[in-house]
Amino acid sequence: MATEAFLRVAHGLDVVPGDETEMALMRMVENPPDFRARLIDLDARLREMDVLAQDMAVLSLNPPGVQPYSAADAVPLAREFNNALAAIVRQHPGRFGGLATVAPQDPVAGAAEIERAMGPLGLNGIMINSHTGGRYLDEPEFAPLLEAAEAHRAPVYLHPRVPSMLGAYRDYGMPGAIWGYQAEAGLHAMRLILSGTLDRHPGLTVVLGHLGEGIPYWLRRIDNRHAFAMRTIGAATPMPRLSLMPSEYFRRNFVITTSGIDDPDVLDLALRTVGEDRIMFAIDSPYEDPAAATAFLRDVPLTDDQRTAIGHRTAERVFGIA
Repeated sequence: MATEAFLRVAHGLDVVPGDETEMALMRMVENPPDFRARLIDLDARLREMDVLAQDMAVLSLNPPGVQPYSAADAVPLAREFNNALAAIVRQHPGRFGGLATVAPQDPVAGAAEIERAMGPLGLNGIMINSHTGGRYLDEPEFAPLLEAAEAHRAPVYLHPRVPSMLGAYRDYGMPGAIWGYQAEAGLHAMRLILSGTLDRHPGLTVVLGHLGEGIPYWLRRIDNRHAFAMRTIGAATPMPRLSLMPSEYFRRNFVITTSGIDDPDVLDLALRTVGEDRIMFAIDSPYEDPAAATAFLRDVPLTDDQRTAIGHRTAERVFGIA
């Protein structure tokens, strides 16, 4: 979602070098009146939820949030949006939760905003839209953000955006959701795993959409090749020594959502990979069809316990929703 105030300010800001292509696209998406209304009109969202028998939605700012702007612009913009989001959640208890927006461009300010979001604002976690200026959360400069997220039990929803290495994705519509988004978010998650970041922050919870951005499909090979590379000169670049196998971090620190993947075969793979207590139902409204997503949850072959876990129990635990 978004607010009219946020879009009015954000669309007037200069974009940092390298993010111009993505923001030209996103501003084009956000401007048409029909789609803008789907982002802003939360009364209409509630009516749609009622028709679908959807009790609750956890809201977040339309990607890529405040990350394409300078720190001087992004920090106050994030604070103002989070104030508005918290007010919406307070106005609709039991119907809306919220994931705060932070500005990784200023990790210290971002850490303070996590503390405020999880404390006085009463929100349920944070969303970070993958890279910030081509930098990733495993890099040392972002340690204050991860320390704050771990300390305040703020799950980090790692949302895709256009890849930082845009060149090979420019053609054929590949920067976005066809391929680039999942490649980017999967890359970011693998950097967190293979860098040793999750040894330093064992209590961190990271949420990935799209049933894990492809990683569950590759976990067995990732473990196999990581072990091989550690035994031999099989890695072209230095590799930190990890306490666990890559798959063990994925099963311990990551939770995945069904957003945009209404496919019973992929869900079955995810269930066998991580189990129902690490999978959450998600819609990705307004980009996906809420009716199709809720029909999928209702009709896909699951046990009662699996449907309960995916439908609400996992989210209640991860996001602290009563």
